[in-house]
Amino acid sequence: MIYPTIQELTKGNYNRYQLAIATAKCARIITDEYDEQRKAAEKTLTGSKEGAATIASLIDPSLANEKAVKNAINRIDRGEYEIVDCPEVEEEQEEILPED
Repeated sequence: MIYPTIQELTKGNYNRYQLAIATAKCARIITDEYDEQRKAAEKTLTGSKEGAATIASLIDPSLANEKAVKNAINRIDRGEYEIVDCPEVEEEQEEILPED
């Protein structure tokens, strides 16, 4: 079973679609964090003659060891990221959608 459950993550306030979009956006942020840390680590090690340091040792282990989506789910569950409902975006989408 997957933990945390969808019901625990949405807390009855959001649907699965909103949760999926929020998780994807959060995972993208986490991936960008990892990329920035990796680039900084590579830049630090370039030209360095210290053999003890590796790229992996300079990157946050939670970013390096877990998948971005799993990390995103955990952060949403802990409350580090919040799902925000944007009614003005929904209104704009309704205006764009053709009427039947």
